[in-house]
Amino acid sequence: MIKTLRACLSLWLVAIAPAYAQEPPRLVLQLTVDAFRGDLPTRYFENLGVGGLKYLLENGVHYLDAHHCHANTETVVGHATLATGATPAVHGMIGNIWFDRTLDRVVYNVEDSTAPLLGDGAGVNDDIEIDPTQAAAGTDGRSPRAMLVTTLSDELSASTAGAAKVFGVSIKDRGAITMAGESGKAFWFSKAANRFVTSSYYYDKYPDWVSAWNDASPSASFQGTSWELMHPKEAYLFGDRDNQPWETDVAGFGTTFPHRYSSTQNGFDPLEDPYFTTFLTLSPAGDDLTAQFAKRLIDAEDIGQDAVTDYLAISFSSVDYVNHVFGPSSLEAEDTIYRLDQTLMNLFAFIDERIGLENVLIVLSADHGTTDAPGYLESVGIRTGLVAPDTWDPTEQITMLKERFGITGKLLEGYNHPYLNIAPEVLARSDIDLPTLESAIAEGLLSFPDVAFAVPSTAIEANLLPDTDIMRLVRNNYHPTRSGNIYVVFKPGWFIADFDGLSVTSTHGSPWRGDTHVPIIFAGSNLKPQRVARRVCTTALASTLSALLSTARPNGASGEVLQEVLD
Repeated sequence: MIKTLRACLSLWLVAIAPAYAQEPPRLVLQLTVDAFRGDLPTRYFENLGVGGLKYLLENGVHYLDAHHCHANTETVVGHATLATGATPAVHGMIGNIWFDRTLDRVVYNVEDSTAPLLGDGAGVNDDIEIDPTQAAAGTDGRSPRAMLVTTLSDELSASTAGAAKVFGVSIKDRGAITMAGESGKAFWFSKAANRFVTSSYYYDKYPDWVSAWNDASPSASFQGTSWELMHPKEAYLFGDRDNQPWETDVAGFGTTFPHRYSSTQNGFDPLEDPYFTTFLTLSPAGDDLTAQFAKRLIDAEDIGQDAVTDYLAISFSSVDYVNHVFGPSSLEAEDTIYRLDQTLMNLFAFIDERIGLENVLIVLSADHGTTDAPGYLESVGIRTGLVAPDTWDPTEQITMLKERFGITGKLLEGYNHPYLNIAPEVLARSDIDLPTLESAIAEGLLSFPDVAFAVPSTAIEANLLPDTDIMRLVRNNYHPTRSGNIYVVFKPGWFIADFDGLSVTSTHGSPWRGDTHVPIIFAGSNLKPQRVARRVCTTALASTLSALLSTARPNGASGEVLQEVLD
């Protein structure tokens, strides 16, 4: 028995030896590319430069079949999963917004009235909001307090007695805040203020270097310019599709190149042009500004300059915004990826000069994939369409349900993707059997042609769901105090294209493969290049980083450790 135990221990020590065989990295650089579907890193491989995405693809451990293993593939859900190694059922970020029954209103995922933004005029831009989920926020305050478990960055901070420097940077607040966790610092771009901002959760006042960077107005370099193609049009896969009929023209930004960074003809003063900063985020300029800020942070905070491993998370948002407006199979989306590649090439060169890439562990993934525009899918012979709830006529069904259950007021509170919520006054009634009511509503939803599944939350709680891939993803998205009453799954390739009155060309948020499929690539720190074809969940990313860095796993993490990375 003792010999058997010793043999097992020896095998275990051999398995973990690589994590201890070399000096720990000076920096973990975690890159999240918003809406970077798993096939997109290699779709345009031949036109990529040297030292950006190709550096990762040719020198990293690349998981070809990585997926988010939850159903609601939205921005905050994916970022929180990558950060914590937990599913939404555990980390609590079940959607970009959800209906809070205690507040009796819809809340935004990182809103926090106790943590106001620093500075005047740094709130959500009211002029035009391509990301309308933020309109749900009852406050401009922001913090990570809504997350229910620790992140990898939290555990790194704890394991180093707070010596590790931890930062998150993004155009989107939720892209920075989730990755920085509770122990780090987060900065994001305010379109209203035309600067990178933070909240009182992180600082009492802005560091001098942040104020100086903002005062220099880096966005001014885009004034009077346009988004031009990076290469000759004939070099692009979608070079002959510069004006596809399903693309969206946002406030005069246009659907063909060049795209002007001003909606006015009289000057380019961002204080006079309400759409200037929005147009920056609808283009590769958003990624460029994010990388510029991150470089300044690296220098100002002395990132990677000692033996303690630091952590910098950068979330690039332009691919997502461009996909929403033009579609992922468009000339604009293709050019955005080439320019992201150039941005990464310059970032890696900068980090190599300051820290040395041999001292940096890079991990790249995405918060979710994306669904192609229905018009594009139809052009290649794939059935698809837009969900049009305004063509549904549930009046008769709702009337019958209200009569059946004795409901005289309203039955439904509303739909906040992906959940349909029953009115609070109905939920408060003790004489109504909730499982029966939810099942009846779900059965009614299935009569509509766009709906594939309607899943009652009481059926999830009672463990009554069939053991299928889709139902497992829906179950992983369920949190008892935040999820709504009915999880609605539309048919593959179908989605609602209207968000708070803003029409979009394509979107994400489904449990189907196009939205769950993302890349996972580990590179640097003497990793051996590999292409791994087995299916893995994104919850594995934080667990693997914890093993590499010899920290405790985030306390809600459930993902496997990817042995190819440790070996």
